[in-house]
Amino acid sequence: MIVRNLDNVTTVDWGNGLSRRFLLEVDGLGYTVTDTTVRAGTKSLLEYRRHLEACYCIEGSGEVVTLDNTTHRITPGTLYALNEHDAHYLIADPDADLRLVCVFSPALRGDEVHSLDAAGPSAY
Repeated sequence: MIVRNLDNVTTVDWGNGLSRRFLLEVDGLGYTVTDTTVRAGTKSLLEYRRHLEACYCIEGSGEVVTLDNTTHRITPGTLYALNEHDAHYLIADPDADLRLVCVFSPALRGDEVHSLDAAGPSAY
């Protein structure tokens, strides 16, 4: 059994927020669970080429926008899944941080970070 608390997990500053990584590749479960904070007022162009991701919003609000400009409102209780390695913009509203519980498959190593200043989507 694996039991972890927010105080003793790997925390990564991914550029526009924090990713608290509860489960990693080394744990052998095949997936990662994160508690991710997206800083208020930020816009991130992201893409996961090696991972599928599902995100469940528990605090704050914002939008996930596909590259064809399809916009989906994100509020507490909303889940979105990037089931086709979708490149997307993740935008947090300006008034409060956006907080998501995310699942990645396959699992993350734990040290991955985004390059948000790249010409295209930040990918790992």
